[in-house]
Amino acid sequence: MFQIDCLNGKLLFFIFHSIIHNSSQIRYTDITYNYDFLQEDLFMLIKNGFLIDPASDTERLVDLRITDGLIQTLADAGTLTPENGEDELDAAGLMISPGLVDTHIHFRDPGFTYKEDLHTGSLAAAAGGFTSVICMANTSPVIDSVPVLKELMEREALEDIHIFQAAAVSCGLKGEEMTSMKELAAAGACGFTDDGIPLKNAAFLYKAMEEAKALDLPISLHEEDPAFIETNGINHGPVSDALGIYGSPSIAEESLVARDCLLALRSGAQVVIQHISSGQSVELVRTFKAMGANLHAEATPHHFTLTDEAVLKYGSLAKMNPPLRTENDRLAIIEGLKDGTIDLIATDHAPHSTEEKSRPITQTPSGIIGLETSLALGITSLVRPGHLTLSQLIEKMTINPASLYHLPCGSVAEGKSADLVLFDPNEKWIPETYASKSSNSPFTGWELYGKVKYTICDGKIVYKD
Repeated sequence: MFQIDCLNGKLLFFIFHSIIHNSSQIRYTDITYNYDFLQEDLFMLIKNGFLIDPASDTERLVDLRITDGLIQTLADAGTLTPENGEDELDAAGLMISPGLVDTHIHFRDPGFTYKEDLHTGSLAAAAGGFTSVICMANTSPVIDSVPVLKELMEREALEDIHIFQAAAVSCGLKGEEMTSMKELAAAGACGFTDDGIPLKNAAFLYKAMEEAKALDLPISLHEEDPAFIETNGINHGPVSDALGIYGSPSIAEESLVARDCLLALRSGAQVVIQHISSGQSVELVRTFKAMGANLHAEATPHHFTLTDEAVLKYGSLAKMNPPLRTENDRLAIIEGLKDGTIDLIATDHAPHSTEEKSRPITQTPSGIIGLETSLALGITSLVRPGHLTLSQLIEKMTINPASLYHLPCGSVAEGKSADLVLFDPNEKWIPETYASKSSNSPFTGWELYGKVKYTICDGKIVYKD
């Protein structure tokens, strides 16, 4: 177990990454933090909040004392009083949960920073209650080599939230030559994915799964076979017919999910089916999980909230890969969330410029932003209708992703880093403007329930409503 003393939080994270760069045997969870500096917001007392911590099965009113960026004391509400002039934050009427964790985001940095960059992406994450996120590898250059990974991680460490980085499975995302996965893992990659592009060669993917298993890191898969797709981003069906295009049928996803469930079962690797969109895909994951495959699945807020009918109303703002599908598919995703088949909620935060999203729908890029509305959509679409409890929702947005990727977060306990989100699950609000550099969301103007009031990362308030 490593203990690190440092002059400031950013230096700590830089040292943390440097250690990771030099040992494939060190996990994020092998490091404890000991800050010896005094910084605004790192010493505070949070009183009278209702803690929901699925990791410890805790649901109760608490007081929390934060010292040096760590949770020093966790006590029953009303038992702690301010000491040494520490700031007091009255959380009466608010829920406290671990800072949210998103396993699937695109900050477009490097290469596409006119859409988003590390800083604006971090601001968007904090506004949505996220203290930890995992960036995908489909940047320019692709994150397929150690020098590119190291340079990016050093810049990521300068932001106020924790940004972790996935590396590519194949060089240049071409699906032909495998990256040096062992070296990338030693340099700090927390998982592997060619997200945005499917891995079409089954034998190649199987070898990559074997390597990921040896490294004890997840491999995440974008499941869309382009051979079935004529126009991506829009489900093949009555809606695509109305638009005069063929679209993307669900078999494009289901065929690869079926194949990769078999490969996961055979390889034993931790395999993540990204942004699942088809009810048949959910059933395949359910079946192979029961057979013993180490499968995980992500559901996005847009896939459990909207159907392909939204394309007729919102146009390109409802175009994404994989596409929104039918009401039966949406309900099957909700059932998968309810029974644990789907264990991760991830945003697939995908910023695009207004100019790009203003093109004709067959020419506009796929994807929407999602960090700032994710928690509220979970509450609005899943909790309030009774599909999930609030604790079950938080579990899929905190401890489940943190455990899968070996991240030092996802729970609230004494001695842990003070990564927290305070929110009012009953407050109505309407998203109108965004901290993100982009605004490509169909949820602008919606009335949602669940407002983030404070986001705290390493004991520092990084967002305040």
